Amino acid sequence: MTVLMKTFVMKPKIYFSEGSMEFLKEIKGSCAFIVSDSIMEKLGYLQKTIDYLNESGIKSAVFTEVHPDPDVKVIAAGMKRYLETNADTIVALGGGSVIDAAKGILYSLWQFRKAAGEEFKKPLFIAIPSTSGTGSEVTNFSVITTEGQKVCIVDEWMAPDIAILDSTCLQHVPQQVVADTGIDALVHAIEAYVSTEATDCTDALAEKAVQLIFQNLKTLYNDTSDVCARERIQNASCIAGMAFTNANLGINHSLAHALGGTFHISHGRANALLLSTVIEYNANLNDSSNRYAAEKYAKLATVLQLPARTYREGTVNFMQAIKDLKKSLGIPTSIREFGIDQGKFENEVATMADLALQDRCTPTSPRQPSREDLIAILQKAF
Repeated sequence: MTVLMKTFVMKPKIYFSEGSMEFLKEIKGSCAFIVSDSIMEKLGYLQKTIDYLNESGIKSAVFTEVHPDPDVKVIAAGMKRYLETNADTIVALGGGSVIDAAKGILYSLWQFRKAAGEEFKKPLFIAIPSTSGTGSEVTNFSVITTEGQKVCIVDEWMAPDIAILDSTCLQHVPQQVVADTGIDALVHAIEAYVSTEATDCTDALAEKAVQLIFQNLKTLYNDTSDVCARERIQNASCIAGMAFTNANLGINHSLAHALGGTFHISHGRANALLLSTVIEYNANLNDSSNRYAAEKYAKLATVLQLPARTYREGTVNFMQAIKDLKKSLGIPTSIREFGIDQGKFENEVATMADLALQDRCTPTSPRQPSREDLIAILQKAF
């Protein structure tokens, strides 16, 4: 008899609390390749990173050409710069795009060397997130744009060795970014919770992340100087990342990758615009033959202390709570409100559905969609 094995992997060692970037003083090595962006440079965090590494005797080489939704050109430029450094440490300092770019650079170098029959020794990989949404500092996922489309790469090899959660990095984040990244983290937790690969371990993490986000995201949105809210949301993002890197995601992300890549919508905002419609589709309250997703949404309602005497009541109340949260964060209720032209949207909807159907996140969705289902979800979300 073949035994169906389930696994749970937690790789990065995590340092957290305000000021935890000082851990960089304890790193051992000779040269660090820092992947960042112009924002972190302007805010002074890049120089702070260089100074901390310098105190430990490590010189730094800097690559700051990362932009939102990094593409293969950024990866190629980063690879070229990295090969000039002989670095034994790589530090990703910034938001999800920066950390994804660092992963893409390492992964591409590894694959090229492997194809050439050469060894590539992975450097010590440290991730320091400056936003709270992607959880990329603890995941084996990377999203890279190629030919205008977002491609999700999944490989355990890419996961950072160390994650540093210093909440001071969040104090200059704009309101809209707080909202978008916060909802992104919420979607990570929800999709991991209803994934077909969910386990008791990932469920515990997802429940805690959902709870922390509902308790603290609105506070952080209104006041990024609130240290407690910054730390709680940063922790929630990281915890949700632990959950989904083990349980995978679902069609909310598959569709968001397609929507965001097609219409240049930030990943968190794309997820937010689709969330309610995807939950409604997964729950499928008009068909009681498969209540898996609806029952799990109802469990999340109980986590939030919402009425959930039946799976239907719990799911409906959970959806309403999400709607209320998004409204409090100034997030549009539909794709149309975001400003997308309906004609252009309709011209692209079938292609987006095709992309989502092929996405790495789709196989673990609690309800397996057809191409027509995905088109209908996009149209309803519009």
